[in-house]
Amino acid sequence: MADTENSDDQRMVFLHGFNQDQAVRIMRAVKQVSDDPSGIAFSMSTPNNVEWTVKDLISEVREEHEYMRKNPPGGQEKGQ
Repeated sequence: MADTENSDDQRMVFLHGFNQDQAVRIMRAVKQVSDDPSGIAFSMSTPNNVEWTVKDLISEVREEHEYMRKNPPGGQEKGQ
């Protein structure tokens, strides 16, 4: 199993041009074929983030992803 606490993990899927239903199906499909689906950050395009550099987009999405992994809705950290 992959090390999910690896700070070098920068995997991200950026979706542009898909509706909500299509995006959810894509995310589910990607997770099904991944050895560590919880390590993949997903993002959809917005009018704001399409103007960002790729570096800034990845940084912001990964930061949000890590925050949500450590502070999931419901209050229990993943893996506890």
